[in-house]
Amino acid sequence: MENELKAGDVVVLKSGGPRMTIEDIGEYTYEIKALCSWFDNKKRISETFKLEALLLCDED
Repeated sequence: MENELKAGDVVVLKSGGPRMTIEDIGEYTYEIKALCSWFDNKKRISETFKLEALLLCDED
C-alpha cells in the first residue's frame, strides 16, 4: 500500500473529527489498530482506531 500509515502521521477519521497523531500501530484487542492522540482544550485523549477508518491529513 503506497500511503501506508505510520507512527507520527497526522490523521482524521473518515467520518470527521479532530486531527490526531498516530502514536503506535499494533495489535489491540486482536486487531491491528492505530493508537491515536489529540487534545480537547488542554485535555489529552487517546483511543485506538481501525486503520480503514483513518485518512492521512494533507501537510499544511
